Amino acid sequence: MYQKILVAEDLKSINEGVQHLLEEIEIPVISSVQYCDDALLKLKKAVIDNEPYELLITDLSFKKDHRNEKYSSGEELIAVVKDQFPDIHIIVYSVDDRIQKIKKLFEKFDINGFVCKGRNGIQDLKDAIFITYKNKVFISSQVSQALRKTSSINIDDYDIILLNYLAQGHIQDEISQLLKNQKISPNSLSTVEKRINKMKSILEVQNTVHLIAIAKDMGLI
Repeated sequence: MYQKILVAEDLKSINEGVQHLLEEIEIPVISSVQYCDDALLKLKKAVIDNEPYELLITDLSFKKDHRNEKYSSGEELIAVVKDQFPDIHIIVYSVDDRIQKIKKLFEKFDINGFVCKGRNGIQDLKDAIFITYKNKVFISSQVSQALRKTSSINIDDYDIILLNYLAQGHIQDEISQLLKNQKISPNSLSTVEKRINKMKSILEVQNTVHLIAIAKDMGLI
């Protein structure tokens, strides 16, 4: 079993709940922080002391306050941790269950587990700790089925941008201009039209309203 675990969670009550779980399963060394920068400092010091952490449990969302933080989100923390400490295991413990976001965490950062906060969150987190220790991947059941469903769907980050603009009520020529303003390519009206029609075909819908509804149901936006 893991011998040394670091918890990065800004909400005190959740942080304490995770620590209590780790104490129950008798993890010898447990540390916790409420800021991403502090998490990185602890990880660095542990390596210098030749006593590295084996598992990082982190949220994705950290509320900003009076402190000026270099890393202000769990995703930013994960990116730098994976770059500097590639051997550490990472479990994300979050309420953010957007499927595209979760896919990115696994595909880009090779995280070891994703646990949804909620009614079964602590039990899922306990299961995730035991499973990831065996070098297996854990995903909470409420998102694993949706992930499998979307794994064969060819919708990328560019498509997600278009879906979000559509959900905000923008029409296609407005979306084209917004993409140009943000220097996102491709940004022509014809490309926007083709991409939206492609998504309608993939998701088997006839209109934009239905497209947005299905995308939300699937956790794409």
